[in-house]
Amino acid sequence: MKTTFSRTFTAITVLIVAAMVILGISFQLLVSNFLTDSAMEELKEDGETIVELVQAYVADGPINDRDFGIALSVAASVSDADAVICNSSGKLICCARDPLGCSHVGMQLTNSYMERVYSEGGMTDTGVIRGLYEDKRYVVSLPIYAESGQPLGIVLVSSPFDTTQLVMNRITEIYVFLSVLVVVVAVVVMTILLRQQSTPLKAMAKAARDFGHGELTARVKTNGKCTQEVEDLALAFNNMASSLQKSEYQRQEFIANVSHELKTPMTTISGFVDGILDGTIPPEKAEKYLLLVSDETKRLNRLVRSMLDISQLQDKGGIPPEQKTRFDLAECVGQVLITFERKITDKKLAVDVNMPELPVYTMANQDYITQVVYNLLDNAVKFCPEGKKISLEVTTGRNKAYVRVSNEGATIPPEELPLVFDRFHKTDKSRSQNRDSWGLGLHIVKTIVGAHGENISVTSRDGKTVFTFTLPVVN
Repeated sequence: MKTTFSRTFTAITVLIVAAMVILGISFQLLVSNFLTDSAMEELKEDGETIVELVQAYVADGPINDRDFGIALSVAASVSDADAVICNSSGKLICCARDPLGCSHVGMQLTNSYMERVYSEGGMTDTGVIRGLYEDKRYVVSLPIYAESGQPLGIVLVSSPFDTTQLVMNRITEIYVFLSVLVVVVAVVVMTILLRQQSTPLKAMAKAARDFGHGELTARVKTNGKCTQEVEDLALAFNNMASSLQKSEYQRQEFIANVSHELKTPMTTISGFVDGILDGTIPPEKAEKYLLLVSDETKRLNRLVRSMLDISQLQDKGGIPPEQKTRFDLAECVGQVLITFERKITDKKLAVDVNMPELPVYTMANQDYITQVVYNLLDNAVKFCPEGKKISLEVTTGRNKAYVRVSNEGATIPPEELPLVFDRFHKTDKSRSQNRDSWGLGLHIVKTIVGAHGENISVTSRDGKTVFTFTLPVVN
């Protein structure tokens, strides 16, 4: 299986080489066309100069005399080109290479070529002029006319490919050298960059494998040199791992807590039932112990019901709108307070109630909110020492209703405050065997308030603990 490094490296290398080849071919074609156009333009200018020279000599005498040959040779040497003159029938009569007598004199051009030169006003071509030059050349042919318009012949001006080819070869050598250098540098830089990017990916893969094998502390470490996307991916992985680790710890703690809480009532129930069955408990006392078994069974039933309520709220992800109604929050709180009249009287507690005169309407599930207030008041009464005071307050502000339930008593340590809403958590360790408390009441409160999209908080200082939760205010 190919790695990300090898695939990316191969793809980028192929793209770079292909780009360099295409660029090289295109550049050579452009340079070659430019040099060809430049050479043809220069030859055309030289040919037009020679045409004027011929026309000037025609008036004084024949164009194949010695003086004209010398003049033609000088003109050709100045322009660094070769030139020959053919008469109107296509016969070569003068050559700039040897004005005193060239072996090429007498060479005959074809009539079709002559006709094309006259009809097109000149021709440009490349190739070998057989019988005249053996090398490949740029050739420009121009017609020569007398003042009367009578055709006198044509002039062929040419230059070899050697100079252009030499330039092209030199350009090719330089380009190949630079291309190889660029490819080598690109490969080195690309290798370094790709390895820097693949290293954290390998680290993430290793961390994922370790995490999958149960090593929940596995995390991805980055050195700050990675790309932003890789850094974000590593951060997301670490956050996910932390969340899963926390969930796993909570699951283990939940199982341990449930096992611990079920152990005592199950042992009690089993012991009493076995005692009745085997006769250890006499028949006249059987009813007493059966009542204890019934109480323990009811306690187990309350635990299961509470856990089911929490599970249902968490599964819903929130309270559906059709389950919410408009009701007076102050009236709801007051009715819950009335149900605690006996407990408050038994503990001789003082009650401070602060309610607004006008109704405070909210949109929520009234049964759930009643349970929230009941759990908070039950918690306040339970932990408020005899003769002390509990408070209940409903206020409004910024389209929110604030319900505060407080009690005097022992201050909750600061390190315990973030944990009071956890399942089975009991801030008073001495109450771990409290038969009326499972440590689920505040967790249910937190779950219900959160399901409404609202918040609940707790403060505890100077012997006073205050729970505050919010609900929306509606007209």
